[in-house]
Amino acid sequence: MAARESRNRASATDGLVVLADSPVHRLPAHGKVLALLGFVLVAVATPAGTWWAFGTYAVLLVATLLVARVPLGLAGRRMVVELPFVVFALLMPFVATGPRVEVLGLSLSREGLLGGGTLLAKATLGVVAAIVLAATTAPRDLLAGLERLRLPAVLVAILSFMVRYVSVVSGDLQRMRVARESRGYSGGRVGHLKAVAAGAGSLFVRSYERGERVHLAMLARGYDGRMPTLSSDSTSAAQVVRCAVLPVAALAVLLVARFRLGAR
Repeated sequence: MAARESRNRASATDGLVVLADSPVHRLPAHGKVLALLGFVLVAVATPAGTWWAFGTYAVLLVATLLVARVPLGLAGRRMVVELPFVVFALLMPFVATGPRVEVLGLSLSREGLLGGGTLLAKATLGVVAAIVLAATTAPRDLLAGLERLRLPAVLVAILSFMVRYVSVVSGDLQRMRVARESRGYSGGRVGHLKAVAAGAGSLFVRSYERGERVHLAMLARGYDGRMPTLSSDSTSAAQVVRCAVLPVAALAVLLVARFRLGAR
């Protein structure tokens, strides 16, 4: 019973964030963003066909997920966003040109197999790295991190409003769905598209008007185009080292892969 309660607490979420107290959760957001970018750049720079290097990157990400106390099943479900890349990678061996090989009775392009496998590996690594960031960083902390990275203030303000009002808009959408169903709407018919389109238009107008009211309220309270600073916390040297562990380890793997290719 205690183990089951512990697992439930470990898998509790608030939006995309996994509610846990782990070393990864405690790292500064801007450090995690830089670590994500560094790891993705290393994965992209890895030569095609170096499968052992991609496997090592995957081991590093799985270890990061375990340290961050992010359930592997939850990460697997969130990887559904990668589906378009998977479809494209599976089609490449069929549409690419060049020498052909027989696989299970199918004539596939050798270059297509190499390119599709490499694309799938790099896309999967990038998606899992993004899942780690999203699962261990609250939206406000992420915005504060982007602000510390000197992202333009206008973009930070737009993102902050998006995070704040996405739940408001989704609540409006849910209430409109309940209203349609209470009037006999069942969906699934072409004739019902008119009702859906009308609801989408109404939701857009309502959201636009709400945005105008919010802007006027901000101006009445002295808004001059600049948002208050979200965070002023300092970053310790130990936190910098912890943030650099994943990208530096991946960079070491890349250098070994490059050296082995050059030695051939």
